Formats: sequence, structure tokens, C-alpha cells
Amino acid sequence: MLDCSSNAAAETEALAAAARTLAGGGLVVYPTETVYGLGADACNPQALERLAGVKGREPGKPISVLVADLQMLEELVRDVPPTAARLIRRFWPGPLTLILPARDTLSPVLTGDDGGIGVRWSSHATATALVQRLGRPVTTPSANPAGQPPPTTAAAARAYFATRVDYYLDGGLVRGEPASTVVDTRGAVTVIREGAIRRAAVLAAL
Repeated sequence: MLDCSSNAAAETEALAAAARTLAGGGLVVYPTETVYGLGADACNPQALERLAGVKGREPGKPISVLVADLQMLEELVRDVPPTAARLIRRFWPGPLTLILPARDTLSPVLTGDDGGIGVRWSSHATATALVQRLGRPVTTPSANPAGQPPPTTAAAARAYFATRVDYYLDGGLVRGEPASTVVDTRGAVTVIREGAIRRAAVLAAL
């Protein structure tokens, strides 16, 4: 009989190590359903500043986050507009990032210049498990320096960042681009970036 227990134990320990790294203020590369993401504890201002520097993020450009449930979402945003609620019911968990009105307590590194926060609930089991283990939202920009292609393997991300990232959670090859679709739901719904979910599908769900 095939014994997979050792592999399962190794995966569990890797996930626990990644969550410990985030909790300690470190940076983690991890898989999502599209490309590898660059994770920091979204509630740690120092970790967020470090992430922005490592990635070469231009000032004022927001950083999206992953949640693991709707309660975590409510802790980030002032409200969930009815249009956003419909999109959540249709597409979450999945590759849809919604821009929602952010709570004033969030770091400006996350919200950028316009007071919104981009939020997604990933359909990738490892990504969601990482957020659950940390118990707080995790940042999810793609794990590449500005201007470089997003990585589809942990090794490709390591080639970009080496020891500037503290832990690489290897989930094998992921699908790659297109990345998540980004929709602003503050007022009239606007598709900011058409990605894995087509614009027509978004509009049809409203």
C-alpha cells in the first residue's frame, strides 16, 4: 500500500513554517491559483514597508491582500456594497480581486492613494490554508520585481529575490497568467484589469 503520510507531514510542516515566518514579520513566497504571490502579514506595518522595498513598488500603488473567510473581509473594509456581495457569491473563492472601501486603520502601503483595499479569497488550497494559519490577511502581489514576469514556480521567484525573502513555500507549477481580474465596486462597477475571469462574466453576475 502506498504510504503518503510522510509527504502530508512535510507539507503541513512547510505550511506551519511559512505561517511562523509571516507572524514574525518575514516575507513568504507562496502559490496561488494564478501565479506565485509575495506574502507579508497585512497587519504588520514594518513587514509591509519591507515588501514594498523588495518588490520595488512605486509609492502610492496599493497592495492587495488575501482573506480566508468573510469575517476577515469585514475586518478590512468599511462596508460591502450590494454589487460586491453579488460578485463574492458568484466568484469567491477564485481569481477575482475586489476593490472595496478600506477601514481607516489599514496601512497606507496597502491602500495607496485612494483609500480602497483590493481583497481576494483564493481558490488555491495552500494559499487559503496559509491565511488561515496566520489568522490575518496576507498580501498577494505577484512574486516578481516591478517590470519582470510573474513566476509560476517557487524556483523562479527565488531567482528574483534569493535571501531577500525569508521563506519559499513550494506548491509546484501553477497555471500562470492571466492573473486575477480586478474590479472596483465603490460606486459604479469598473473592471480595472481583465484577467482570469472575463469582463463579460463579471458584468453578467451583477
